[in-house]
Amino acid sequence: MASIFASLPPPLLVPARKSHPRNFPTFPVSLPSGRQNHVSFVAKASGESSESSTTLTVFKSVQNVWDKPEDRLGLIGLGFAAIAALWASTNLIAAIDKLPLIPTTLELIGIFYSVWFTYRYLIFKPDREELFQILNKSASDILGQ
Repeated sequence: MASIFASLPPPLLVPARKSHPRNFPTFPVSLPSGRQNHVSFVAKASGESSESSTTLTVFKSVQNVWDKPEDRLGLIGLGFAAIAALWASTNLIAAIDKLPLIPTTLELIGIFYSVWFTYRYLIFKPDREELFQILNKSASDILGQ
């Protein structure tokens, strides 16, 4: 399998300029066989962050609780309780999975609920906005904001 090695010209930081979409800068590319080709590429930066504000708020809340020495024990206990609940729920699911006919019934219920949820909240834009409002309200209620 041949690999391509790109050699960029010396100023690596090219000042931003407005160019026509068909007028991309080209950079030489050396192939192992010695031939030279030119490759065009465009890099764009967006102003949007990839992380949601809710995620940052949760991390800030946990960090604020961790900074208080009297709340560390409670946070550690909450983490231990979450791990114990995860362990118990996996054992419960494994026990239910061994019963005859119940796994198939629960699987059908899950499929029907997934189809209903997709139709109700994900297909149309106003319904998606309603779902985001419900999720943001629930997150703010949980975090006490």
